[in-house]
Amino acid sequence: MLIATARGDGRLSNIFRKARVGETLGLQLLEELEEFGVIEFEHSREAPLKKYPNQKLEKSLRTYKIEAKIRFKNPFHRFWFGFVEPYHKDLIRGESQRFFENFEQHFSRLNSFVFEQLSQELLEHYYHNHITVNGNYWDIHSEFDILARHKDGRIILGECKYTNRHVCKSELSKLKQKAEKSGLNADVFALFSKSGFSNELKNSKDKNILLFELVDFKDLLYFM
Repeated sequence: MLIATARGDGRLSNIFRKARVGETLGLQLLEELEEFGVIEFEHSREAPLKKYPNQKLEKSLRTYKIEAKIRFKNPFHRFWFGFVEPYHKDLIRGESQRFFENFEQHFSRLNSFVFEQLSQELLEHYYHNHITVNGNYWDIHSEFDILARHKDGRIILGECKYTNRHVCKSELSKLKQKAEKSGLNADVFALFSKSGFSNELKNSKDKNILLFELVDFKDLLYFM
């Protein structure tokens, strides 16, 4: 279960499928892990597809299920169960090739998860802890790294890019398109980038766009 959680997207159905356990046993195990403080449930904020009980859905939507995601409370556990545990027998024997092959192929995914979590914390710090709701958002159409609500009612939609290239205006356009498709009316769009932004974005006069570069994360060290 822990390996399946570390190596997937966190959705319950995908974890149960990868771990080859049924939903009943799977939920029981995850609830125990939650009690131990290893994982936490992040419940979906998607509105039900049915607006009234007897509403008939399109055939393509009938099998869709709104479900929670599972997150490790400590990023180290995602590293351990995603990279070390699957190869622990090899490593004990001093055989590390398979470990390093997997590490090189998937380590950027771990970095992206941690960067995403830190971006959520930085956003709260930026708004002086006036964020009432914060976290991922996913629905039948798209997934978003950050959907936060300010106590004054503003909706902040965020995208996190842990890549070695500048984030360009096209990424902002994609985020806005995804928001429109999901019916999200965002007041502010926040972009977080490891490698900075294009001049076009940096020179934008739009006050509803927030840009956070790697240097901005230093504020979290002073804050902590």
